[in-house]
Amino acid sequence: MGFDLNQQTLQGHDDSLRAALAGAGLPVDDLTDAGRSFYRFSRGGQTVGFGGLELYDETALLRSIVVLSDQRGFGFGHAITLSLLDQAHKKGAAAAYVLTETAAPFFQSLGFLPIARDEAPAAILTTRQAASLCPASAALMVRSLPA
Repeated sequence: MGFDLNQQTLQGHDDSLRAALAGAGLPVDDLTDAGRSFYRFSRGGQTVGFGGLELYDETALLRSIVVLSDQRGFGFGHAITLSLLDQAHKKGAAAAYVLTETAAPFFQSLGFLPIARDEAPAAILTTRQAASLCPASAALMVRSLPA
């Protein structure tokens, strides 16, 4: 991307994380559940966005990727997603999954491929994100790591 983002680990109850996700229409009901890692991404001391991960052995579920509205159009979404994929790979994931209602073309541009829900591992399908928070109409996508 031509720039580095600073990454800071957050707790699920962080107000700025909740506000950004709610403002983007993304789920916030399970942010404090165990097994989730959320991050604030900043450049030059200014927050540009947030993202999260859930890890399940060799699989990861990308969560809550949002770029603040005044920071869109600069490539931060790609940089945040690639950073999360790198983090997942470093923690042992061989594949990353994402559920999305509106951003399938964005994730396809990063190498994610759409799959049928019955092709995903049970660990992904039984997450709160897949089982109840995202509607059945949300696209499920996967990408092998590293790629």
